[in-house]
Amino acid sequence: MLSTLLPFMLFAFVASITPGPTNILVLSNSARHGFKAALRIILGACAGAAGLVLLVGSGFGQSLVQWPKVQLAMQWTGVAWLNYLAWQLFSAPAQAIDVSSTEKPLGLIGAAGLQLINPKTWMMALAVVSVFAGEGEERQRQVVYLSLVFFVISLPCLMTWALLGIGSTRVFRSAKAMQRFNRGMALLLLLATWLGVVV
Repeated sequence: MLSTLLPFMLFAFVASITPGPTNILVLSNSARHGFKAALRIILGACAGAAGLVLLVGSGFGQSLVQWPKVQLAMQWTGVAWLNYLAWQLFSAPAQAIDVSSTEKPLGLIGAAGLQLINPKTWMMALAVVSVFAGEGEERQRQVVYLSLVFFVISLPCLMTWALLGIGSTRVFRSAKAMQRFNRGMALLLLLATWLGVVV
């Protein structure tokens, strides 16, 4: 567990802080409705994503212990997807975030439910289980730890987006600044992915 904790923490940070539907929702709602409205979204989204990691880990955990080849295939599928995501981030065109895309604030339950239809969250949960959960009898306990660690790391990441929405949205209205941010996150995502495989 300790050998994969640092790479996983890096992965969780990149997965949580890089732009996606949830991040843009937090940014937009905090800009238009304040931090209090965004806080409900943050708690719901973090709990929903961590719960999805736990669900995926619990559902697939028993089968993967019995079928190591399936586990290996899932691991490399997760690695391939994470590399694809890193390339998508790195090669994304310079484009600023538009904070006017959300019409009304979303509540805690709605934000948690958003994770169930968010492909990024599903692929993240599959990647967590396949790349970082390990093997053998300790796997299920590791899935629980990973879901808790993901929750703890994703909270301040989404809070950062909320604070940006309140006071610093002009930074991300610059297309070049957003492109530099995306490229930095892409490199961190690659580092986290391959550290998780080779360590």
